[in-house]
Amino acid sequence: MFHDMPRAIAERMAYLESVDSRDRLDGTPRLERLRQVPPQTGRFIALLAAAAPAGRYLEIGTSAGYSALWLALACRLVGRRLTTFEILDEKAALARKTFALAGVGDIVDLVQGDALDHLTGPADVAFCFLDAEKDIYSACYEAVVPRLTAGGILAADNAINHEATLRPMLERALSDDRIDALIVPIASGVLVGRRL
Repeated sequence: MFHDMPRAIAERMAYLESVDSRDRLDGTPRLERLRQVPPQTGRFIALLAAAAPAGRYLEIGTSAGYSALWLALACRLVGRRLTTFEILDEKAALARKTFALAGVGDIVDLVQGDALDHLTGPADVAFCFLDAEKDIYSACYEAVVPRLTAGGILAADNAINHEATLRPMLERALSDDRIDALIVPIASGVLVGRRL
């Protein structure tokens, strides 16, 4: 997965990494920045996704599509598709461009809109990566966990650097008897929960 990464994906990742680095230094307003995960978090979520059971793969908060590229590597490896949700028009346009340039349109479906409006249906979610505005994490958690299949994985970014804001959701996850959960101290911290 990492050793034979397609060149188009690697090139788009490198480009997005350079834009993200620049945005963090030049005073780009917060909502205009890419605010994407670092490469080590991308690798981590790709490993989690590759180990998830059969079912739907979701991402809540696409931004420019960087983390979706990591997840696309896992999807291609295990024969799955990723549905990713982005609410902001500008970010959705960037993500469309990312997916086209990286050649992952055959395994990544971008849904422009609020993920909470689309999180319905059966308990067939095998993997979900949550990296959106922090004020919706609790609502997303409550929408996703009941839809996780047995062994399904929820990974939520920013569990350490936004711990104060996310505390209600984190406490809920760590005490929820539907999942086994822990916070992994990688980059900004990733809450990982596995459905029992």
